[in-house]
Amino acid sequence: MNQYPAWKYALILAVLLCGAIYALPNLYGEDPALQVTSARGFALPLDLTTTIDDALVVEKISYKSREQAGNRLLYRFSSAEDQLLAADVVKAKLGEQYIVALNLAHATPDWLRALGGKPMTLGLDLQGGVHFLMQVDMDTARGQQLDRFVDDIRVALRDESIRYVSVRREGQGLLALLRSAEDRDRALSIIRADQSLQGLDLDETETGEYFGISAKVQEQQLLDLQQTALRQNITTLRNRVNELGVAEPVIQQQGADRVVVQLPGVQDTVQAKKIIGATATLEYRAVDEQNDPFTAAQSGRVPPESRLYYDNTGQPVLLKKRLIVSGDQLIGASSGFDQQTGEPQVSVTLDGVGAKRMLDFTRDNVGNRMAVVYIEQKPGGRRTEEVISVAVVREPFGKRFQTTGLDSMDEASQLALLLRAGALAAPMEIVEERTVGPSLGADNVAQGFKSVMIGFILVLVLMSLYYRVFGLVADLALFTNLVLIVALLSMLGATLTMPGIAGIVLTVGMAVDANVLIYERIREEIRNGNTPQASIRAGYDKAFSTIADANITTLIAAFVLFLFGTGPIKGFAVTLSLGILTSMFTAIMGTRAVVNLIYGGRKRIAKLAI
Repeated sequence: MNQYPAWKYALILAVLLCGAIYALPNLYGEDPALQVTSARGFALPLDLTTTIDDALVVEKISYKSREQAGNRLLYRFSSAEDQLLAADVVKAKLGEQYIVALNLAHATPDWLRALGGKPMTLGLDLQGGVHFLMQVDMDTARGQQLDRFVDDIRVALRDESIRYVSVRREGQGLLALLRSAEDRDRALSIIRADQSLQGLDLDETETGEYFGISAKVQEQQLLDLQQTALRQNITTLRNRVNELGVAEPVIQQQGADRVVVQLPGVQDTVQAKKIIGATATLEYRAVDEQNDPFTAAQSGRVPPESRLYYDNTGQPVLLKKRLIVSGDQLIGASSGFDQQTGEPQVSVTLDGVGAKRMLDFTRDNVGNRMAVVYIEQKPGGRRTEEVISVAVVREPFGKRFQTTGLDSMDEASQLALLLRAGALAAPMEIVEERTVGPSLGADNVAQGFKSVMIGFILVLVLMSLYYRVFGLVADLALFTNLVLIVALLSMLGATLTMPGIAGIVLTVGMAVDANVLIYERIREEIRNGNTPQASIRAGYDKAFSTIADANITTLIAAFVLFLFGTGPIKGFAVTLSLGILTSMFTAIMGTRAVVNLIYGGRKRIAKLAI
């Protein structure tokens, strides 16, 4: 008797149905699309779609559909020609305030999306896109750290009423000059006791008539600073790209001071550089309350302790040169409403060092104003600085505080977005860029598909000729195996690359190994004189241990490749592992179910077509 219980047939049918549904989105392809986002991740105005639609109508360019998700507006087109024409029109209409990026949008139907269906994520070599290698400017990061130490030492000495001649950077270290040996001794004990100044090696020095303290940053502190800056920059870049709506980015550390950024599907390198290369940071500075910014702007004479900035309306603002808190000291920001006044506000959270600096400043400046400066480093070395918020300090605060004086809730949300995603611990520059065109990606996909099909057809023909009906059953299992692999890759969101396709090709060859073992066992049982029904049962039962042993060994090898390999090797390991699991299911359970339907039950079989 060879007959499966009903629950096993139900399980197989459920797996096949699930596999078919989640593999189906890959048949719909992609639409050439235009993605519009704010250059700073701001919320899009309500009339933006009307502006774009009017511009496209004037140029007689039609689009398939339009959709808006969050702060991203997406236009789908029927052809790449319409996409390129629309990009030129929309860029000219919107200017530099918006990023207009060429993209490829999945054409999956709504009903499939509702079920969670989505196509496989294709890597850069298959989908096309841009690749950047960015280097963190560690010299600037070290300089920023030294500037913070200078400010912290000045604040600590002033708090203890110790008069100093100067505290300044000196080469790769710091130098503090005091008027007497007693002041120097007191200053040394204060600096050593200050938690925010840990990591400095202090020495006494004589400089003319003054008594000096020289300080150098410990090597371990510099290494920690470098790693922290790199990790924060990676997080910030990821947040920035995600907020701008770029789908499925890859942002990874490479070496001690470099970051790899890959944007699959993005076709326009120039626009991608605007997204990635235009990195930003934020600074909190005190407003110069004693001098008039309009007079300074008109005369060109700026007070020595101040700097002239401009806000987004072009109005001049005078700010103190002394930095209060920089963007890399922010650990959180969210928008909301003030519970007392109902006005829009942004709640900001600082780290320990930033909290102490903010508390020291606000304690001495209640009633004065504080400004937020947005600094953007654009490709080509162009740097822009703009005051995005000016608020009055109502009371002393430190780790958590609210920024008020905002015109609307939209402005509060935008400022919170900048605070969350705009702060870089150190500047970065693009040292290498590479573009993979969509046509080259399509060629790679075609070649990969061709290799899979050639291997698939050869195995089909060989199995059907050699094992006859049982060979056809194995061919059905192999086709099902490919469908399940595609479904699993789509469901897991794994990125498919050329090495991943190689893993699928290898799986096609390996998938029938289990069937070969089973069928040869069945033939051996028939030669030994067993009945066809007993031979089928014995063939599946006796071959299972050998199949399991071979596949588990290969799974271990794939796991090691995934554990220690880089991106392409990981892709190969993932597809190989999924292929092994699906081939065991289809070769053992799937073929057994089909064979049982053909030969099982109470049928009396005189001869097997094997």
